[in-house]
Amino acid sequence: MRVQLGHGFGWLWSAYAVSTYGTWLAFGAFPLIAVRVLHSSAFAVAVLEAAGLAVAAIVAFSLGPWVEHRAKRPVMIAMDLIRFVAVASVPIAYVLGLLSYGQLLVVSVIAGTASIAFSAASGAYLKYLVRGDQLLVANGRFEGTSWAATAAGPPLGGALTGLLGPVVTVMADALSYLLSALCVLRIRGGDVASPRDRATRLRGADLLGGWRFILRDRALRRLFLNSILVSGLIMATAPLLSVLLLGQYHFPAWQYGLAFGIPALGGFAGARLSARLVTRYGRYQVMIVSGWLRSLFPLGLAFVQPGIPGLLTVIIVEGLLITCMGIFNPVYATERLQRTPADHTAQVLSTWSATSKLLQAALMVTWGILATLTSPLAAITMSGVLLLATPLLLPKQRHLSAAEPAASTQDARVA
Repeated sequence: MRVQLGHGFGWLWSAYAVSTYGTWLAFGAFPLIAVRVLHSSAFAVAVLEAAGLAVAAIVAFSLGPWVEHRAKRPVMIAMDLIRFVAVASVPIAYVLGLLSYGQLLVVSVIAGTASIAFSAASGAYLKYLVRGDQLLVANGRFEGTSWAATAAGPPLGGALTGLLGPVVTVMADALSYLLSALCVLRIRGGDVASPRDRATRLRGADLLGGWRFILRDRALRRLFLNSILVSGLIMATAPLLSVLLLGQYHFPAWQYGLAFGIPALGGFAGARLSARLVTRYGRYQVMIVSGWLRSLFPLGLAFVQPGIPGLLTVIIVEGLLITCMGIFNPVYATERLQRTPADHTAQVLSTWSATSKLLQAALMVTWGILATLTSPLAAITMSGVLLLATPLLLPKQRHLSAAEPAASTQDARVA
């Protein structure tokens, strides 16, 4: 029987779905604009991806405490509107003949910062809307939606880009944020905000609160290190794959979309299976097996070559990787929410996301330099080799045997 999570969750899920579909419809649009419209180099494309992540992550550290003490729905609506204005400026500037590489950098920073704040607010609100024993189901639905959008968005976006150009898909992405804001507006009922003494201002120590809670819990600490390293090493190769496939191997836009769209069907299937696998085998076994496998498959990208064989290689490797991620991510996201105190959820999530994006930015620049000194394919291979060691950081079974949430606000103040 399908678990009913309520109308509030339905609208939150809809907001997530529409913005996610918009994002994946415009997948690769910024690198494509940088390569084919602005004629940017491989290093410039890597910097474009990295700069947005890095600056957004630095700003987001101060946004965590700010989001924590405010009602979450107004924050989500505001972040959606900010993302709409920023992203919509790109097609407007293009039509006026004013589009520049600098504008793409600024838009990446603004949209990235707003996305981190939105995710932190929505994660805290999800914990308010859904009971603890239903979080795995809820996270599985978000994960499944993400991979369904990944499967449908890039092929459709690639076809749309081939017909009308990448700027049109960017406009579609911008409009998706408006629809997301409307969905959040439809949520009825209460909201959640951690209380703060009006006489107490935000202190520098508050910016480290998320790290303190993460590092205090052994399971959270290991999950944190594993997740940021895996995502960092995988994302470090994303700009290089764009340059390799679009630039050196001259893949058409529709093939580029297929290469990343078809494998996402595995992520959708994995997300649907995640809760069932946990019920049958236990969360530790599912996390360990899927966590190890997702670190093995990226090395297969070392064998990518031009033409149809290269396209099939990317589809197979990414398909295996994404299926494992679809299984792993809901389990890890649920473990993270269950171990985080309710009055620090937004701060922990924003710190987690910001740190991950900051590391991704640093690795993107590093891998851009490596690709310049060697080749994009050699740098991609190096990332695959390093990923083989990341499962050693996954939590031990004794760390997951019982929930050990970090201390509450009151406990932290006493300490």
